[in-house]
Amino acid sequence: MIAWWEGLLLVGAGGALGGLARFWLSQWIDNRTGGGRFPWGTLAVNAFGALLIGLALGWTSGPAWTSWLWLLLVVGVLGSFTTVSSFSLQVLGVAEQDDGLRRALVYVLLTLGGGLVLVAIGHALGRLAGGAA
Repeated sequence: MIAWWEGLLLVGAGGALGGLARFWLSQWIDNRTGGGRFPWGTLAVNAFGALLIGLALGWTSGPAWTSWLWLLLVVGVLGSFTTVSSFSLQVLGVAEQDDGLRRALVYVLLTLGGGLVLVAIGHALGRLAGGAA
């Protein structure tokens, strides 16, 4: 068992690496696809991250895998690389439970719908507070 502070360091280090990788890869792809009208870089990063987190889950049988490696690579690197991969992993986990398909669908709808609504509200509030017109 690892100490809580060791977990923080592992997730933090992995998060820094994942965030840098996300920025670099999405910029690289956007620069090669015109990067204006459609977020190809973000789409590619999210898809690739979902594939990688699925591979990690299939390869390791979940968080019981060596704790420090799970925290560093899955929670830290992939969690920072794309939150879509973490979201997808959680949806799968809920769906696999008894009566989980319905709850997984509710989770997807609340997360995506709620996220869109809250982004719109935050955007409007930011503009009201004197932000960009």
